[in-house]
Amino acid sequence: MLDDPKLDITYSESDTKGRYGASVQGFASEAELTISKVSPVLIIADHTFVPDELRGRGLAQALAARLIADARQKGQRIVPLCPFVRAYATKHREELSDVIQW
Repeated sequence: MLDDPKLDITYSESDTKGRYGASVQGFASEAELTISKVSPVLIIADHTFVPDELRGRGLAQALAARLIADARQKGQRIVPLCPFVRAYATKHREELSDVIQW
């Protein structure tokens, strides 16, 4: 789903928080993954939510992949407090060892 042209992932932030939003063409609702910024190099994945009408389309995985790609690019580490991000990171533990802070 990450390369699907119908999927649009956006990112917005404040000084201490960040939010990834995933929208799919033809649907009004949006999935989200929120983060808290602890420092310039440490962030916490807080929460992932996918509305019922969008479930089963891989949106949570797409959001987690975007979070990880952005963190790698910025030289950040992620503390996976969100149950979905924690499960994703556990499943891919070796390949994410450079970006996940256990």
